[in-house]
Amino acid sequence: MPTTIKKIATLLASFILILFVLFVFNQTVQIVQSARAVNRGFGNGVLWGLVLTYGVVLGAPFVLWFRLPKRMPPPVAAEGAEYDHFMADLKRRLARNPRLRGIPLNSRIDIDAALQTLDKQADNTVASAASTVFLSTAVLQSGRLDVLVVLVAQTRLVWQMAHIYNQRPSLRDFVQLYANVASTALVAAGMEDVDLDVLIGTVFGSTIAAIPGMHLLTSSILTGAANAFLTLRVGMIAKEYCHCTVPVEKAGLRRAATLRAARLLGSIVRDGSAKLSKAAVTASKQKFREKLHWFTRAEGATGIR
Repeated sequence: MPTTIKKIATLLASFILILFVLFVFNQTVQIVQSARAVNRGFGNGVLWGLVLTYGVVLGAPFVLWFRLPKRMPPPVAAEGAEYDHFMADLKRRLARNPRLRGIPLNSRIDIDAALQTLDKQADNTVASAASTVFLSTAVLQSGRLDVLVVLVAQTRLVWQMAHIYNQRPSLRDFVQLYANVASTALVAAGMEDVDLDVLIGTVFGSTIAAIPGMHLLTSSILTGAANAFLTLRVGMIAKEYCHCTVPVEKAGLRRAATLRAARLLGSIVRDGSAKLSKAAVTASKQKFREKLHWFTRAEGATGIR
């Protein structure tokens, strides 16, 4: 039964990756055609820019695979000779981590403290990536561009997680992890097709939703929040794949990653919404000043008093 489940999970992950490749190809063709409609040279530049981006994104997993050591699978029992051997190997692995330079690793307590240090760095990195995705996708409001933003951000995030812990996930974990990245990018692309009018009216009420600019701001926040949550979840899954010191079931890992992502999402949405609101108010004031200045000049030119 477990073997059958693993085969089904592998086939499903492969299907998602194939679907994602076809989707990216289709979106690339549309973006390049739109760019060539403006100028053929500009379109060619966009094409090579996208090819370069895809090359970097697709090359990152292979570089991780050959450059960093594989994660050491922890033993089932947290005691005994096998576990002592695992802790000795883990100690040597941590001693080679440049982020732990100068930190003592003489005892189990020191090792736990070192892992907590790496966990804190990992959490900060995941939160920073999610904040970037929130602001970027909230401002862009374009499914095609959101795909690129989410894909690049999450690929870079996986890269950063592996380097923080100085070890990479196993091949099976890699496939499942990038299947999550691909499915997240597909969701980001589909956000523009979601009718947010009903949702905004239901959550905020028709009166508030009718306020000028409220729909655009709320739509931006909802889109950014959805993409940020998915980025947080991918980051937490990558963190556990690179960090685990005890065996963890995949179902339990994903559930825990979702809960942690939900806890971090609130502060990211709050801070990001404040920045968006401030930028919107600043832009409105600037636009008002420009119109007032133009009106004053026009009034002076016509001699109206």
